[in-house]
Amino acid sequence: MAGPSIDDIDMQILAELQRDGRMTNVELARKVGLTAPPCLRRVRALEDMGAISGYHAVVDPGLLGFTITVFAMVSLKSQAEADLKAFEDHVAALPEVRECHMLNGEIDFILKVVAKDLQSFQHFLTSKLTPAPNVVSVKTSLTIRTSKNLPGVPLPE
Repeated sequence: MAGPSIDDIDMQILAELQRDGRMTNVELARKVGLTAPPCLRRVRALEDMGAISGYHAVVDPGLLGFTITVFAMVSLKSQAEADLKAFEDHVAALPEVRECHMLNGEIDFILKVVAKDLQSFQHFLTSKLTPAPNVVSVKTSLTIRTSKNLPGVPLPE
């Protein structure tokens, strides 16, 4: 159980929507054993409480010309809250950065970055990321292939 206000049916709803967020409410209701109106009320309640934060399409980066995915490990000079927030704000404005996670340990942040090719990634690295305020070092690893990429969290089937 994820919390006192999420019951087994809610968990089933979350699992189904995580698998296929485009299914109709009628389909969803059938899969979880409800009629459509109470199912829709539950979905709306899950959205209102923030358990469902949005819906999106999963697109193929390669088909859209983004052939490079890089993980960039960023170390900052200062870990003062204002400096961390300034870096996060800078990164939030960079569309190439698809994920940003603050870490515990030697590296302060790990970023998932997409680019059309190595030249455009190098330009991004040297003109937007490395010169960002408070950045002391950036180490990068280019992905060779992705063998698993699941959104969400593991929910009971």
